[in-house]
Amino acid sequence: MERADQKRRPLTVMASSSSQVAAARGMGMGMANPLAEWTGRVRSLEAGVRAWLAKQPTHVEAAVVTVAGAVQGAALGGLMGTLAPDGGAALPVPPPPPGADPKVLASFKQAQALAGGPLVQARNFAVMTGANAGISCVMRRIRGVEDVQGSMAAAFGSGALFSIVSGMGTPNPVANAITTGVAFAVFQGGFFMIGQKFSQPKSEDTYYSRGRSMLQKLGLQNYEKNFKKGLLTDQTLGLLTDSALRDVKIPPGPRLLILDHIKRDPELTRAN
Repeated sequence: MERADQKRRPLTVMASSSSQVAAARGMGMGMANPLAEWTGRVRSLEAGVRAWLAKQPTHVEAAVVTVAGAVQGAALGGLMGTLAPDGGAALPVPPPPPGADPKVLASFKQAQALAGGPLVQARNFAVMTGANAGISCVMRRIRGVEDVQGSMAAAFGSGALFSIVSGMGTPNPVANAITTGVAFAVFQGGFFMIGQKFSQPKSEDTYYSRGRSMLQKLGLQNYEKNFKKGLLTDQTLGLLTDSALRDVKIPPGPRLLILDHIKRDPELTRAN
């Protein structure tokens, strides 16, 4: 019995040690990249929230997006105000002189709006980013697409509210709010168009894909612009004649090659 127990003990020890190694490996694999795991969870939660918002009415989505944008803006503004020099004042602004001109007083107000401490900056950024996010959401729902018009409308609203809340534009806050909103809209529209131009690849013109392929096979790709100028799309390839190619200023030699290729290619002949 003792010998049997002694034989069993090494097996038991080996089994327990192997299970411990497997458990340790499992824990190691689970904790190998906690940052990636956390990022995946955040993205999954964000996708779920977006899917839920897409099913809600416009006012519900706009309210949620506005609050989220305001919270983010408040955090950013408070951080900027805290990290600024002079105890949270971004720019040291002297007090206005007594009996100052209203225009001079307005300039002081504008400087103070940009030089407040953490609470002032948090308030200003919360209003600005919250309004921008909410108006963008409403415009996207109304127009069905996120375009430059919606972006400029959101920027105008956020700029006008920022001007009013921050106290800029005294003694004529309405006019200054409109001016600030227009300035925000112009800048936002310009940045939107620049970003759209550089972030999105140039879409290929599908109306001339067969014609482009044909010209490349024949080594006549330089005449693609002639096809586009004459609106000779893929639907007209089977109808092309010598006179039609002459009208778009294609020389006789290339015209013969193009017409012969179309006769030999049944797909181009059947193109409608």
